[in-house]
Amino acid sequence: MKASHFLIKYGEIAVKGKNRNVFEDALGKQMRRALRRVEGSFSVEKRQGRFFIHCSDDFDYDGAVAALSKVYGIVGICPVYVFEECGIESLRKDVCAFVRESCEHESGTFKVKARRSNKKYPLDSMEINRELGEAILETFPGLQVDVHEPDQMIYVEVREKIYMYSTILPGAGGMPLGTAGKAMLLLSGGIDSPVAGVRMAKRGVTLEAVYFHAPPYTSERAKEKVIDLARIMSEYTGPFRLHVVNFTDIQMAIYEKCPHDELTIIMRRYMMRIAEEFALSGDCLGLVTGESIGQVASQTMQSLRATNDVCSLPVYRPLIAFDKQEIIDEAERIGTFETSILPYEDCCTIFVAKHPLTKPEVQAIVNSEKALDDIIDPMVRKAVDTAETLRISPDPNNL
Repeated sequence: MKASHFLIKYGEIAVKGKNRNVFEDALGKQMRRALRRVEGSFSVEKRQGRFFIHCSDDFDYDGAVAALSKVYGIVGICPVYVFEECGIESLRKDVCAFVRESCEHESGTFKVKARRSNKKYPLDSMEINRELGEAILETFPGLQVDVHEPDQMIYVEVREKIYMYSTILPGAGGMPLGTAGKAMLLLSGGIDSPVAGVRMAKRGVTLEAVYFHAPPYTSERAKEKVIDLARIMSEYTGPFRLHVVNFTDIQMAIYEKCPHDELTIIMRRYMMRIAEEFALSGDCLGLVTGESIGQVASQTMQSLRATNDVCSLPVYRPLIAFDKQEIIDEAERIGTFETSILPYEDCCTIFVAKHPLTKPEVQAIVNSEKALDDIIDPMVRKAVDTAETLRISPDPNNL
């Protein structure tokens, strides 16, 4: 006997009222996309507050579970055994076969929890629980009923067929991609920004991203590292566009014309300006960064205010109150950490002041930027116009 289906449970979607179908359809779309990269064929069907995934005989079970575990909106993945006969005598035999084949132990305690979605079935849920519990007790002397804290749960859903499962694998939670608009992520080769992007995706936000490259001060390996990070992210975020901006001329101009203790803030302000330009042209509703209060000099409250000053779009910072270890733990969980710590520096780390300003005054920064007035606009225009745009996907051949 083999689990040939998955029953998919979702959480927040269930309370969406009249908009519920929109969220359910988005979740179905993301499951189908995720399973396209898994060996086997799959059919995703929505029925009565559940999704059922019908699998071919030769499907990759582990691959399917791994793919579904990265789909936001799912809270539970249940490998399901399907039985054709619905009569109670058949059901009693089937539940015993299920316990024998799929449950870890034939001793200890258990509880049967039935759900009768087929209201034409002659027994209600409580009666089904009693019948199946009795059959299990008669067949397995080592098992006892415990309705409060059982060692194993046996779930039975009565529909046009009988669906049984005892395992609920955790899903990623959150909301389905595509249900909360789009945002522009400022992506670097560090630990934080990939985590920030994935956290936004968990709330249903689709992404584009911009990366600031500064050759020859940053190597081609640094760019490849960011592309690798983006590809890992796309397993959670879905395919997205990555804009690679040559930031060298702007960075050198700031270095030559502006006070060195303000370099990081001024560079960051120009990154935000450029990112916002891409965001507006891409119908994004905001910018996303990996900043966390106080982590570095450019992430104090005063510094964040100074960078926000140049933006008309809202800036979302999903990691704003995270400790560094919490961010590292999340990077390890989503698989970006080992790539992020590769020793290829991005443009943010090349021109670091020995004593960076930690409490900048916005007007003072604005005054310092006036030294760039004669040269900066053509540089920004060139950076935007010559940016390389890449299509990022877990599998570039299967977008």
